[in-house]
Amino acid sequence: MQKTFVDQMGREIQINYPPKRIISIVPSQSELLFELGLDAEVIGITKFCIHPIAKFAERAKVGGTKTLNIERIRQLQPDLIIGNKEENTQSEIELLAQEFPVWMTDISNLEEAIVSISQIGDLVNKQPEAAYLNHLINAGFTDLQALALRKNINQSVAYLIWKDPYICAGRHTFIHDVLTKIGLKNVVIQSRYPEINLSELIAKDPQLVFLSSEPYPFKQKHIDEIQSALPNAKVMLVDGEMFSWHGSRLVKAVNYLFQLQDRLSQKS
Repeated sequence: MQKTFVDQMGREIQINYPPKRIISIVPSQSELLFELGLDAEVIGITKFCIHPIAKFAERAKVGGTKTLNIERIRQLQPDLIIGNKEENTQSEIELLAQEFPVWMTDISNLEEAIVSISQIGDLVNKQPEAAYLNHLINAGFTDLQALALRKNINQSVAYLIWKDPYICAGRHTFIHDVLTKIGLKNVVIQSRYPEINLSELIAKDPQLVFLSSEPYPFKQKHIDEIQSALPNAKVMLVDGEMFSWHGSRLVKAVNYLFQLQDRLSQKS
């Protein structure tokens, strides 16, 4: 049967419900679909949709999140494409939307992520499974916020996602919201993902500098470089998936962030 849905960008789409030929063009949302219990329904994913690895190996690849293989998508003839405003390219989404139902998420905080999980559960007829994931995520982040207060975790932090130039996570990003939820204060006051040079970073004098494992693959040599410029800061490599994947990965992120809070409380 035909059913109408409104996505997180306010766009209305009509799909054959429940959808049987889904392409996901966002890694965190691909993982979510499998976690909700879908399998054969997910016919295509991007080359970055690596979790779970067994499903990755079995699925058709439709390019990268920002460089989609439009012809491959046409060949697969999906009855639903699920994307994200930040991770996908507007022109490609607009092109696909002329031919297929495209449902988009727009997520800049945990609350919007939880809403998106519920909405995707509705979209693919997996409402109980989505509700259970959200229960775990809600409970976990409630505990993380309580522990931040109890352990007096209130350090200032800069979170870097790219090098040459350095790019950091600013306000109005999902990463910023997760940092706040675990008790940290982002020293970057600009919105989105501004560039920052080392002298600007030194001037901000963060107590912590987090180097994300993605999208730029920071290594020990990068830690050493920034540590020499900010000798009083604690410079750490962190798992970018745990800070930026806004689907079912948030369940795993809770335990990761608990352990991180323990490390930070020992240093405070």
